[in-house]
Amino acid sequence: MRVDGLIYADEAMIEEIRRDQAPEQVANVACLPGIQRASLAMPDIHWGYGFCIGGVCATDPEEGGVISPGGVGYDINCGVRLVRTALSAEEVRPRLRYLVERLFARIPTGVGQSGDYTFGSKELRRLMSRGARFLKERGLATERDLELTEGHGCLEGAEPEHVSERAIERGESQCGTLGSGNHFLEVQVVDRVFDDAAARAMGLYVGQVCVMIHSGSRGLGYQVCDDALRALRGVPERYGIALPDRQLACAPANSPEGQHYIGAMRAAANFAWCNRQLILWQAREVFEQVFGRSWVELQMEQVYDVAHNIAKLEQHEVEGRRKRVWVHRKGATRAFPAGHPDVPELYREVGQPVLIPGDMGRASWVLAGEPGSLEQTFGTTCHGAGRALSRTAAVAQARGRRIDRELEEAGVIARARSHKGLAEEQPGAYKDVDRVVEVVHRAGISRKVARLRPIGVIKG
Repeated sequence: MRVDGLIYADEAMIEEIRRDQAPEQVANVACLPGIQRASLAMPDIHWGYGFCIGGVCATDPEEGGVISPGGVGYDINCGVRLVRTALSAEEVRPRLRYLVERLFARIPTGVGQSGDYTFGSKELRRLMSRGARFLKERGLATERDLELTEGHGCLEGAEPEHVSERAIERGESQCGTLGSGNHFLEVQVVDRVFDDAAARAMGLYVGQVCVMIHSGSRGLGYQVCDDALRALRGVPERYGIALPDRQLACAPANSPEGQHYIGAMRAAANFAWCNRQLILWQAREVFEQVFGRSWVELQMEQVYDVAHNIAKLEQHEVEGRRKRVWVHRKGATRAFPAGHPDVPELYREVGQPVLIPGDMGRASWVLAGEPGSLEQTFGTTCHGAGRALSRTAAVAQARGRRIDRELEEAGVIARARSHKGLAEEQPGAYKDVDRVVEVVHRAGISRKVARLRPIGVIKG
């Protein structure tokens, strides 16, 4: 190990984490060339491909630092978007079932599903190059949507020509679709506010209805990662890099192989921001139809959109020196504090909003970045609750139960393409997100702003 491994958890949580293979993955990542400070893991840590989910790794390209697709994950720029409304829970409740039915009918969900928005090869390459601004030029996004999206919905330096034809083919009709697995759209209610000033800046208050969207780069991003892992076979050996796990396949970030992946990864990230933007646009259309008012009248304004599967070249202070490092966040969320130049001006005094989805029966959270994140975790915090059960174990545990009925008894209307899908994602399959959030709050890397509880869910 070139650096220490550091896992954020409380005493009870660390016992659960020790039963997983994820701590071994934290140790493996600590062996990567050019790694800085420590191999880090957030309290929602669990096993992933190569790197654990909830992992953070920063590498210095000037010290031979590597870029690794396993440190980003297959779902490049999987992330979360939160939209607020002027509606109260009391106003929505009488139409909730109809609202959920209309959202499920309008927004495609499930494996391989296509949507209404299709882009030819040339258009898709422009979309991947320009990110969400491509959609604004077509009347499918507002300037405010872009301002309140991490990086304005675009990673500069995308190289769509490095994205394979197979990936292009998979992405042509999937922009604006939710996908499967843990991806969702939820209608939520703000049930507690912990930081009045930050909540006020974000336009959040108790009893307010919000919409949370969790999705990524769909089949296109998956294919980009798959292509990269294939292309990197034998590359570490060529550069004299010995790896403890071949799933850590990587290349020096400044090498031709590393730059090729970075260009394609940035393109897939831009696709993902467009995907969430189009899901938002369709949700606005559904709310207009159900409530008989325009989305502007309903004040369906974006609070923020942030990635939690990405690698970005950022400037950080390491051992007293300012360095540009490749920060891999895999199941980990950027959490820049108040005053940081990359935080939107609207939130510059309170810190960057951090969106933490929990599970469909309990809660999700809005946090704000704290100065401790820059001092400890390269400006990063957790990304969700983290799985407590594998999908197979969750389905086995749900045998004979109707998760949709259990959720309805708890006040949540859920629609999914299969009972199995709901069983895999049942609340018991996840850690308690309140406990996860408590750890990062007490660690001083992000602080509690508001807690939201779900009342309507659509899933793949």
